[in-house]
Amino acid sequence: MKLSKKILLTTAIGLTLAGILAAAKSPQRAQPDKVARGAYLVSAGTCTDCHTPHKMGPHGPEPDMTRFLSGHPETAKLPKPPSLPPGPWIAVTVGDTAWSGPWGISYSANLTPDPDTGLGIWTEDMFIKAMRSGKHMGAGRDLLPPMPWRGLATLTDDDLRSIYAYLKTVPPVKNRVPNPVPPGGETRFE
Repeated sequence: MKLSKKILLTTAIGLTLAGILAAAKSPQRAQPDKVARGAYLVSAGTCTDCHTPHKMGPHGPEPDMTRFLSGHPETAKLPKPPSLPPGPWIAVTVGDTAWSGPWGISYSANLTPDPDTGLGIWTEDMFIKAMRSGKHMGAGRDLLPPMPWRGLATLTDDDLRSIYAYLKTVPPVKNRVPNPVPPGGETRFE
């Protein structure tokens, strides 16, 4: 009797472990884990700090979660950046979505999956190339400060795929971010 209970218990444990391992390897299980990993990396990487506009809350500026990861608001009318003395100076908006420095003016991108104004038309390959090369869409203009693409370039391909998978799941927000402005240039939308 004792032997039968041991065999039964061992078989039950073995089947349970086999089921857990099979579930972990199944496509249905892999995608949520990939998305969860991406959400973790986006949170740990503080992407929200720059890619989500801020609003004034009871304790000062806080992320406006109705515009989560939508980048610099297209409706924001900014004054000309202040003149800065030579040296290692930059100016940033209170909303943390626009920066001015020796490179000109840069705006945080819309990371939502909106097909017209965000990452909606980007492929996973384009995203990974952009994070590795520091080029928009993996082959375009430079990604400008303060985008920490050099740090992101050190992540594994699986981590970058997870970030991409997560970004595809956030609610799309239609928000056309202005193009960067070269030093001394004019702000314009394209």
